[in-house]
Amino acid sequence: MSEQDPCMASVAVGSSGSSASSVSSASSASSVASVSSGAGKRRRCAVVGLGARARMFTEALAGPYSDRIELVGFCDVNVRRMAVHNEWIAADHPGRGPVPAYAASDFEVMLRRERVDLVVVCSVDRTHDDYIVRALEAGCDVVTEKPMTTDADKARRILDARRRTGGDVRVAFNYRYNPVHSAVREVIAGGEIGEVGSVHFEWLLDLRHGADYFRRWHRDKANSGGLMVHKATHHFDLVNWWLGTEPETVFAQGGLFFYGEEAGRRRGLARPYARAHGAAAAEGDPFAVRLAESEVLRALYLEAEGEDGYHRDQNVFGAGVSIEDDMAVLVRYASGASLTYHLTAYSPWEGYRVAFNGSEGRLELLVEESTWTRSSVRADGASPVMHGAAVGDEAGRTELLLRRFWEPARQVKVGSGEGGASAEGGHGGGDVRMLADLFGPRSGGDALGRAADAVDGARSLVTGLAANESFVTGGPVRVRDLLDV
Repeated sequence: MSEQDPCMASVAVGSSGSSASSVSSASSASSVASVSSGAGKRRRCAVVGLGARARMFTEALAGPYSDRIELVGFCDVNVRRMAVHNEWIAADHPGRGPVPAYAASDFEVMLRRERVDLVVVCSVDRTHDDYIVRALEAGCDVVTEKPMTTDADKARRILDARRRTGGDVRVAFNYRYNPVHSAVREVIAGGEIGEVGSVHFEWLLDLRHGADYFRRWHRDKANSGGLMVHKATHHFDLVNWWLGTEPETVFAQGGLFFYGEEAGRRRGLARPYARAHGAAAAEGDPFAVRLAESEVLRALYLEAEGEDGYHRDQNVFGAGVSIEDDMAVLVRYASGASLTYHLTAYSPWEGYRVAFNGSEGRLELLVEESTWTRSSVRADGASPVMHGAAVGDEAGRTELLLRRFWEPARQVKVGSGEGGASAEGGHGGGDVRMLADLFGPRSGGDALGRAADAVDGARSLVTGLAANESFVTGGPVRVRDLLDV
């Protein structure tokens, strides 16, 4: 995602179908309602995991959606991080009292005492299932950051709890709400290129954004499931949604090519430091991030690490990296379509290319979030953005081309959509539109089926899980052998 440290929360050191012929039939999530209440009583909401990504939710709930939802609880393993979010809210909303803060061990206490109706989960990926299931069993609905969870057993726990309790689970797939992705959905569902036979999808993370996964808790596969789960769940969900189908068979190859201790030594990139802050060896290292230079990173991480020992600025060429940085995936879908997908986490530019080959033509999407990467990693703005969506001479372009048989290519115009220019922002305008769908009044329905539920979360997850298994076995993996959604 052009993400602001997605799903970032505290980590204590040492802690343990057929092709779419109509939009309305494409997704089981098309009937999912907004998680906010109507014009009457406000719902009571708590946020668990108060890292950087949670700020999008806390600002929305304390601000534009406060007339519909009351923010009544914070829960995290780190007291300082919760205090920082309260400081931001107080600065933006003078006179508003602080949101009650609870330790992670008091999660159920918070749900009871604050009479919580809705829980927003932004914690470390491996903990999502625990909070989701406990919230559902307490009678709450849930909004969870992606990925919904990190393995098949945890996904089954969530799906079983949802069926057992009848609670709602919404997965925050903000890329569905990006106007250009919605335009792709409309073109395909409208039959402009006929039946889709294959998809080619290349995602490139630049040396700023890609490296950031190797500085954080994501570098440990036990925490994140690796980039096939944490990052690519977005992309696999988009393909499921665009085509209105689900994966059947996955074959993949991947490895750690650029980052990590051995590769750094081999290429002369390694430097002798564990974390950048206070390390003389990190001076001048283009792969080091300076937490003290960012207001947000300093407050949320540098000044909070005394509580849990979590270092947000680890050496990308240091020990402890267990995730891959270069991955190729081949997927066969229930519709008969195939996907060739590649994720590279060390590219000189950031963005993605997607091409759909159909029985009546071809659709091509190019998104350049950056055209090159500066050698100095800085995060000194109002948010700790480490992605390629930069300003100035790094900025790229977006192009959507329709190439029908026997016709010249034409560019598909993508308007700013609902909210106009002011609605643009993170993830190509996807964040603000998703928040409106989650917490605002649902007017006009969800014709594109953008609302994603737990089934969608599981179907996006299982492609990455199968890819991870294929990395190990060297053979194809039947999705249903892992998780039958």
